[in-house]
Amino acid sequence: MQTKFKKLTPDLMVDNVADSVVFYVTKLGFELDMVVPENEESIETKLSSNKKYVYAMIHKDEVFIMFMQKDVYIQDLPALKNLPIGASATLYIDVENLEKFYNKIKNKVEVIKEFFTTWYGMNEFYIKDNNGYILGFAERKK
Repeated sequence: MQTKFKKLTPDLMVDNVADSVVFYVTKLGFELDMVVPENEESIETKLSSNKKYVYAMIHKDEVFIMFMQKDVYIQDLPALKNLPIGASATLYIDVENLEKFYNKIKNKVEVIKEFFTTWYGMNEFYIKDNNGYILGFAERKK
C-alpha cells in the first residue's frame, strides 16, 4: 500500500495569535475554527478580548492555516529558536474569481505585487500579512 498525502496545512509562528486571526478573518474572509487560550487545556470557537491565545486554526473554503504563538512553538520545536517570524517561502493559494477578490481586499492589506498575468498563464498578486508572511493568490487566466 502506498502512502497517500491528504492535506497540507501551514502552521505559522506568530507573536500574537488573536491579531493574526483578526487579520485573516476581517481582511481576507477566513473563518475561525478554533483557538486555545494560554495556560488552559481547552478549545474555544470564539475570540475573547480578555484572553491571550497560543494556537488557532482558520479556514476559507478548502484552505486551512494554523497559528502558534512564538514561545509555545519554540518550546514544541526548539530548532525554530533562532528563526525570525515570517518565512523564506510563500503561501500560494488558488482562488476562483481572483480579480473580484483582489479588488475586495487591495485597500485593506499591504499589496507587495499588484495583479498581473504570468508568462505561464496565471493571474496572480501577492500581499504581506500582519506577521510578514507572503501570500500569493492565483487563478488560471481564462
